[in-house]
Formats: sequence, structure tokens, C-alpha cells
Amino acid sequence: MKKHCFAIFALVALLLSAGCHSGVTDGDKATKPANVKIYKLRGKVVSTDEAKGEVTLDHEAIPGFMEAMTMPYKLKDAGVIRELHPGDRLNADVVVSEEPDADVVLDHIVITAQARPDYRPAVNYHVPATGELVPDFKLTNQAGKAVRLGQFRGKAVLLTFVYTRCPLPDFCPRMTHNFEKIQKQIAADAALRGKAHLLSVSFDPKHDTPEALRKYEASYLGDGVKFDDWEFTVPAEKELAEMAKFFDLGVSAEKDTTFTHTLSTTLIGPDGKVVQFYPGNEWTPDQVMADLRKSLR
Repeated sequence: MKKHCFAIFALVALLLSAGCHSGVTDGDKATKPANVKIYKLRGKVVSTDEAKGEVTLDHEAIPGFMEAMTMPYKLKDAGVIRELHPGDRLNADVVVSEEPDADVVLDHIVITAQARPDYRPAVNYHVPATGELVPDFKLTNQAGKAVRLGQFRGKAVLLTFVYTRCPLPDFCPRMTHNFEKIQKQIAADAALRGKAHLLSVSFDPKHDTPEALRKYEASYLGDGVKFDDWEFTVPAEKELAEMAKFFDLGVSAEKDTTFTHTLSTTLIGPDGKVVQFYPGNEWTPDQVMADLRKSLR
């Protein structure tokens, strides 16, 4: 028998489109549980309360965690509630921290059926699929030189998104540290040198000028350290909007000049096609290196 529970859990909902939005967000209150268990949720939207930033879900039993219930969930980004409508059916991961008094988090939200088939979101994001050709996006690197993704055909390209003022160590800085580890492994492997390229792409073109990118690079790598196989880049705002849609990157500016954003990293093969997409910050340099080596065989 279905129970009704109105205890409110805090959620992080990364839905920025009518399809799905996945990964972890970077914001003033964002945290990443150290030890978590993940359960699968399937349910239907009963109602939304934009003033409270809450959505009530009627969900099936969550095996190993919870009986079937109807209950409200608070959204961290209240704006995404506009993308949810009564009757929409969705799947999600329920991420439960093993730490006492920790939040329950919904992640990888996917709308499987829309109650309003005529609804069109403001932005349509998509998750890069293996074998999909990546557009020839245009960028500017830390030296002020034009860069195009198409120029790296014949090499494997690992691309991630950051911004230089990111304050949280588990987000942009973690991506940059991971890239540093990967770059060192590439440099130490004669079979890989010259066959792989790293691109860190800023989604803050107003602030992250080539000069700002050079300073950011130096803060991690040291003054005078240059890597031909790793560039810090930034697209123009119009190009950024297209890249964000293609690479499933959700970004919203906050009043304090920070951004709330998802994390998006993609391995592109020598043929310019997606090899692997890594949402969030759970991937490891060793995992990516294994995928990179396979892509170059």
C-alpha cells in the first residue's frame, strides 16, 4: 500500500532541459558526499511549487531503500522547476550519503515521458554518444591563438570545462589536477607522446581572457612551464552556447560572480568522434588513460 510522507529531503537536481542533465553542480552550498550508496527511482511528478522550489513525486518502491511513496523534494536550483510538469514521468539516481545527518540527493534525472508533449524547453541539451561526430568548435587559447577542434584530427583529444575563479576543490580544480596527472602520464609514455591533446575550456568568456588563462595555467603548472599537448582555451559566447548544448554542460551565473554548473569531460578519438563521455567528478585519470590507449590502437 502506498504511503504518503511529507518529510522534506534536500536535493541537487541537475535537470536543465526536458531530456536530462547529469553530473554534480558547483555552487556556494554544493557538497560531494564522501561515501554514498546509489538507488534507482522511477516516478511521476504530482505537483510543483515554484515559490518553495519543491516538486512532489509519486514514486515506485526504491529497492533496498524506501517503499513506494508520494513526497516533496526540494530543488537546489529552483529555476529547474519550470522544466517539470504534473504528469511527467522520470527516472533518477537517489544518492544517499553514509554520513550521519547528510542530505539525500537526486542525480541523473531523466524525463521518460512528458505530460505536455507540446512543451519546448528554452535550451535542448544532449549527452555526447559514443561514435558521434564532434562539431568543429572554435576556441582561443591562453596565447591568444585561434584553435579549432578539427585541427586535432589524428590525435585523441580530452576536453573538459572549467572556469578560473571556481572556489571549490572538488570541481574545476579537481578537473585541472586530473588533467595534470594525465598529461604527465602521456609525457612519460613514448607510445602516446604527440598522439593525444588536452583542452581545458572555460565557460566564463567575460573574465577568462587569454591573460587570465595564462595566470591560471601558471598557478597550477608554475611560471614558464608550457605543454604543447595541453591548452587552456575559451570560446566566444555564441560558440560557448553551442558547446554547452553539445557537451551537456549546464551553467548559470550567480550574483557573487561564481557559477552553478555541471561537470562535463569528453574523450574524442582521432577520427573526431566521441569515444567516452564522463559526467560529474567520479572519473579517475587511470580510467581515462585506459580509454585513451584503447582509442589509439
